[in-house]
Formats: sequence, C-alpha cells, structure tokens
Amino acid sequence: MYANSEDHFLPDPERHAEFYEGVTMKRGFAWVVDVILTAIITAMIVPFTAFTALFFLPLLYLCVSFAYRVLTLASASATPGMRLMNITFLTRNGEKFDFAHAFLHTLGYTLSIGTLLVQVLSVFLMATSSRGQGLSDHVLGTVAINRPR
Repeated sequence: MYANSEDHFLPDPERHAEFYEGVTMKRGFAWVVDVILTAIITAMIVPFTAFTALFFLPLLYLCVSFAYRVLTLASASATPGMRLMNITFLTRNGEKFDFAHAFLHTLGYTLSIGTLLVQVLSVFLMATSSRGQGLSDHVLGTVAINRPR
C-alpha cells in the first residue's frame, strides 16, 4: 500500500490513486471553510478588546489563523475544514502531524499566502504533482490524502 522510496512511506499515487482522488479540490473547499471559521473566531475576539482590535484587525486575523491551523493540525492532522472534506495530512514517514510538523507546515503556508507568485506556484504544484502536494508539502515531504476508512 505504501511506497518506500527515500524514506517516504506514503500511499503510492499510481497503485493507490484513491488516496489522492479529488484531494486538490477538497483542499480548496476546506480552505474556504477554515477562512470562514477563522474570521468568525476573530470577530468573536474583537469585543473582548473593547473594539481596539479593529485598529490591527489584519494582524489579529493572521495570529488567529496561525494558531487555529497549528493547533488543529497538531491535534488531528487536519483542520476542521479538512475533516469536513474527509482529508488528512501525513508526514514523509506516513504518520499524522505532530506539533513541529503542524508549526512548520503552517509557517510555510503563511509565508506562501503572503506572496501571490509563491501562492500561485503552490496551487500549480497541487494541481500538477502526482500526490497533489503544494510548495510547503514538497519542502516538508508531507502529503494530504483522503482519510482512510
């Protein structure tokens, strides 16, 4: 079931294509769900700052988004949006994310989302690579797959 090449213990995209089928599109839908949830959490925090957070709202959103992604990826190897879409992340060893992987993946995502060209490259890689890996996935050796049943 898993390909063992250069320390990679991930499902082989040729022999087990069902793990990767539709994952890129599902990641897009999951991203929309996670952006909405992050915006709701950010909006719920604003009144507790006596509305002064409105002066630095983009920074607050960035911090909430970073914490949201790290904590949810570290606890379940998927954000709530990803769980809704039935996908999960695996490390290059075929394991679920720990805190370090969650932090590094989120850092890579945050840096790529801040630059349009890098984000376009990441989406292009997701759409064209055999495992549907984005830029930070390629760097870390991680992969998003359909959750095994």
